[in-house]
Amino acid sequence: MKAIGYQKSLPISDPSALLDIELPVPVASGQDILVKIEAISVNPVDTKIRVRVTPPENQHQVLGWDAVGTVESVGDQVSLFKVGDKVWYAGAIDRSGSNAEYHLVDQRIVSKAPQSLSDVEAAALPLTSITAWELLFDRFNLDINSSGTLLIIGAAGGVGSIMIQLAKKLTKLKVIATASRAQTKEWVSDLGADLVIDHHKSLPEQLKAAGLQSVDYVASLTNTADHLADIIEAIAPQGKMALIDDPAALDIMPFKRKSVSVHWELMFTRSLFQTEDMIAQHQLLSKVAQMIDEGILKTTVASDYGTINASNLIAAHTLLESGKSKGKIVLAGF
Repeated sequence: MKAIGYQKSLPISDPSALLDIELPVPVASGQDILVKIEAISVNPVDTKIRVRVTPPENQHQVLGWDAVGTVESVGDQVSLFKVGDKVWYAGAIDRSGSNAEYHLVDQRIVSKAPQSLSDVEAAALPLTSITAWELLFDRFNLDINSSGTLLIIGAAGGVGSIMIQLAKKLTKLKVIATASRAQTKEWVSDLGADLVIDHHKSLPEQLKAAGLQSVDYVASLTNTADHLADIIEAIAPQGKMALIDDPAALDIMPFKRKSVSVHWELMFTRSLFQTEDMIAQHQLLSKVAQMIDEGILKTTVASDYGTINASNLIAAHTLLESGKSKGKIVLAGF
């Protein structure tokens, strides 16, 4: 089968950073399903793994943690899917990725794909939907009656783009999104943000100018270290803060005075540790698919980079690493 992988961790400017390769088609067993990949999207985790993880000698690392495809075969313990089902998922970080014609994935982190979206439109959503859902409803413990204010830092990216929608549709929160460019400010406004402020300027000052002395919840999706002082100042006493990025250091002692709780969100935790509630990702993806088909949520795809191959994936990684992307980058077909 065709796949895209790498043997050395190289800068994305190097032509060998990602390579077109051939690999054997894997075989489904146990709780795994074998999916024929139709579309994928690219996430920051792809670029991080490419830079940080060197595969064993003479082996290739295959990236990719978003996929839409058709079930080709199923393992002997599979009960949720049958051959021919159209599915979507984000996969597991400790397994080979979805940048390949065929891909093995555990049924418990997969759901049937929304029927109302194209493969390209659907591929934009699984990883970011899981991340946003878990942050809002598992880490912050929000529900349909939750009120107050939510500040989303870096809201124009993939996670922020779906988090805005989920927060507006499934809670009573006032959503403040940060974005710095005209096109990203328009993007988050169109997705439903109640207020847009610039993360290159003082967040507390902009909040106060809008009549907000503090915010109850902060979702820091990028550059947390750069914004930490502003977050500490802006968050309300007994507020909740969550982050998904990887700051080199994180001094949370200043939060003590306000009794702020700090949460990490990594959507791979359930699959990585095979937690008892691993099937929760199947359930939440099913709910997101239903909300899409009911017209409540919409895709967050912003860029279609064409066929799934090394050169197009290099271009996608380049855009992500520039820090200037919005929404999601999607590729389809081999």
